[in-house]
Amino acid sequence: MCGRYSLFTDEDPEIKRIAAAALLLDPSVKTGEIFPANTAPVLLETGGRIEVGAFGWGFPGWKGKGAVINARGETAAEKRMFQAALHARRCVVPTTGFYEWDAEKRKQLFRLPGSRAVYLAGLYGAFAGENRYVILTTAANASVAEIHHRMPVVLERGRIEAWLTDETAAALLLRETPPALEHAPA
Repeated sequence: MCGRYSLFTDEDPEIKRIAAAALLLDPSVKTGEIFPANTAPVLLETGGRIEVGAFGWGFPGWKGKGAVINARGETAAEKRMFQAALHARRCVVPTTGFYEWDAEKRKQLFRLPGSRAVYLAGLYGAFAGENRYVILTTAANASVAEIHHRMPVVLERGRIEAWLTDETAAALLLRETPPALEHAPA
């Protein structure tokens, strides 16, 4: 599960550039700690180019109740809510890490070793004229499992384009074990 993530623009120049581009599209874009329903930057493929978008986090829940913020990567292709998006509307959620809580309810920030930019696989769709996204999750790898049994699908920088543009590569990425992460109290 991924219920919050960080987007601190002073930590990585590429994240800063992405956030600035999203703010030009929508002044309500949030930075810092991102919560469900916030509007935040995403990357998507448009006309052969990777573009920045500003989308709300969470698909509308069933019967208008709540929001769905995550999709299980293992079953997204089988779920009506996510099938079409997995086929044609994949996005990347740029972050500076994501949070999980340990057994003592302390918030832990997970990041890639040696990098402040962490890219998460996502899906997007339009609902009542508003673009919204979900983050794909998978079984936790060894670096996350001691804290939580699920984790976001983390994309290494060199795999962003494949996730966005190649449906076969995207399906393979969903079956891979995500890269090892480090964590520290947030």
